[in-house]
Amino acid sequence: MPLQMNRKPFITAAITGAGATQDKSRLVPRSPAEIAEAAIDAARAGAAIVHCHVRDPETGTPCRDRALFREVTDRIRSSDVDVVLNLTAGTGGDLTLGEPETPLTLVDAETDMIGATDRMAHIRDCLPEICTLDCGSMNFGDGDYVMTNTTNMLRAMGRMMTELGVKPEIEAFDTGHLLFASQLVKEGVLESPALVQLCMGIPWGAPNDLNTFMAMVNNVPAGWTWSAFSLGRDEMPYVAAAALAGGNVRVGLEDNLYLERGVMATNAQLVEKAVTILNNLGAAPMGPQEVRDQLGLVKREMPVTT
Repeated sequence: MPLQMNRKPFITAAITGAGATQDKSRLVPRSPAEIAEAAIDAARAGAAIVHCHVRDPETGTPCRDRALFREVTDRIRSSDVDVVLNLTAGTGGDLTLGEPETPLTLVDAETDMIGATDRMAHIRDCLPEICTLDCGSMNFGDGDYVMTNTTNMLRAMGRMMTELGVKPEIEAFDTGHLLFASQLVKEGVLESPALVQLCMGIPWGAPNDLNTFMAMVNNVPAGWTWSAFSLGRDEMPYVAAAALAGGNVRVGLEDNLYLERGVMATNAQLVEKAVTILNNLGAAPMGPQEVRDQLGLVKREMPVTT
């Protein structure tokens, strides 16, 4: 079937991420107040979805503190801005092995491996409309670090998401991740149609050349909703590429720190630039309620009690 441009895409703003970017730009939000404010500003600029991690407010280093996630959630929901909340569920699967001759001598300071229930604790507490499911393990960058998500871990977390009524956003870093996502739907772990984020250009996942990108697109099952992004200077070209290929788009400081060469960006500025690109292509971004209607989401009110 020939691809058709998506003239009504939604924009996801990935606000702060889990990378060591806190000292590369003063505009990377650290505290819950800063993260929530950046998310609200991104929504005002045209993002229908905000994807949030949390960081230690003092050091800026990524963390998975439930109280910080709850503060971010409550601040966003108590604002006067409507936006779909997407929280990461990717933390707690960080494995850093020892050197090649002693791989089982783990680097404790960099290893954070917890069980499925603990990985989902903040999702159960905050009940976002969407949360991420990194649908595979991979060598994420260089060295001895492995992003670890076994098939049984994904089944356990996927069942919890489905039972909670939180829509999983399947993070696919290569074609095999899409195949396993299809298996989870086949087994009834996840509901169909599913939601997919194609994560391009992350070493050593799928490279962000257009041939590989279209292979990823063509492996998304018919009827599923998908979005795509790439990193750094390729972030904005992928806004156009994703829309032209029939998908939705993601921008934000998780993926790129610059508005242009030498100019640091805010999340809102990156969203504004994406809106301009889409408008110039003849596309008009969705609002949050339109996204809920398309994905079958129920708006969560504040406060949420569990």
